[in-house]
Amino acid sequence: MATQKLYAGVKLRETRSRFGLTQKVFADRLGVSLPYLNQMENNHRPVSASVVLALASEFGLDVTELSVGDAERLVSDMREALADPIFADSTPPLADLRLTASNAPALARAFLELHSAYRQTHERLASLDEALGREGSVMAISPWEEVRDFFHYCDNYIDAVDRAAERFSSPDGKRLDPIKRATDALAKQGITVQLSNIDHLRQLHDKQLLVSARAGTATQAFQLLHQVALITQNDLLEATLDLARFQSETARAIAKIGLANYFAGAALMPYRIFLEAAITTRHDLERLSDLFGASIEQVAHRLSTMQRPGAKGIPFYFVRVDQAGTITKRHSAARLQFARFGGACPLWNVHQAFETPGRFLRQLAETPDGVRYLCLARDVSKSGGSFTAPVRRYAIGLGCEISHARGLVYADDMELSNPRAYAPIGVSCRICERKDCHQRSVPPLERRLTINPDSRGLLPYDIA
Repeated sequence: MATQKLYAGVKLRETRSRFGLTQKVFADRLGVSLPYLNQMENNHRPVSASVVLALASEFGLDVTELSVGDAERLVSDMREALADPIFADSTPPLADLRLTASNAPALARAFLELHSAYRQTHERLASLDEALGREGSVMAISPWEEVRDFFHYCDNYIDAVDRAAERFSSPDGKRLDPIKRATDALAKQGITVQLSNIDHLRQLHDKQLLVSARAGTATQAFQLLHQVALITQNDLLEATLDLARFQSETARAIAKIGLANYFAGAALMPYRIFLEAAITTRHDLERLSDLFGASIEQVAHRLSTMQRPGAKGIPFYFVRVDQAGTITKRHSAARLQFARFGGACPLWNVHQAFETPGRFLRQLAETPDGVRYLCLARDVSKSGGSFTAPVRRYAIGLGCEISHARGLVYADDMELSNPRAYAPIGVSCRICERKDCHQRSVPPLERRLTINPDSRGLLPYDIA
């Protein structure tokens, strides 16, 4: 198999700008000529192995940042957006999308925001009967989606918040009891903690923090740490929000909750201690859950955030879906990207998890681009706390590229080298190129269709 060439012009320019170097000085330190550097920065030449080594030795750059980052996500998101019927007659080739993502990422993001605004406008117009009488409404990107994209393009890793959480929960390199640590920190702020039979998970009132006694220990710890973040780390959270430059106060408020959640998860499972435990247990989610007093979902989500420069863990994807197949949480540090709109591929094992409660499902899968993955799935049920309260049911999916599978206990006894063991999965039917999928719901908009009324196969049309 031919080695894929590495184009990283944007990362080269960012590195040079960060150190305040001219192209001439930067080229000298990399050991290349000025014209050669110029060609690499403009993606006219791939980055050579000698340059990669020089970036690591001279500038301390984590070389994995060159191959995994915004470009793959932007290409995937643009492909899905361009599958919209309005682009049916003018879809650019994949090579153009990759060039745009590499050379003009800001333009690519602007296009995605514009398409998102158009899509929402279209949906609102489709519900005109509800919109009549509303004046002055602004058709802009949803605050929820804006926040989700913020974490998505940060690799779901917020360095300053992660390190602050680590210092809080393990100041001497040893993990302290999270509930006691949080209770003591709140006490210093004059806030007492009390378990109570309240309907909410957490409620702060008159210097008293009430935490639901019906919640599990992992949830109670998380809620206490969340409150610690809001009170003791407010300046850090606000500074991070300032850098994000959200379009609305609503998005900023949602993001602040997300950052506090991030702090809570990182404090419950401090980075270096958790990474060491993950490697030692071979990423056994149940053992990690016991070691850190966290839920399976919390552990799976934390594994998807282990992308600290210089100390990266396995690049996992993480997803949560409801019983209707709608994605409610999504992140991928791997090449696998999720559909921004709608549900996930029905051939993916995450949908089967509802049928086997309490069990991990394993799947070897291959996407249309030929990349293979080890996929885990499990249902997650959350009790409402009483007989009459509804039970919330989700399924979570966690996985990595097959090159990392040996580091997971779940890969044992699986036929990783057998091509027939891999199930064909996709991202979204609208951009999936598979011609013979028996679960296809809509045809791919990038392909020409032929209709033969005298013949019928799996689909009522043939894909060119």
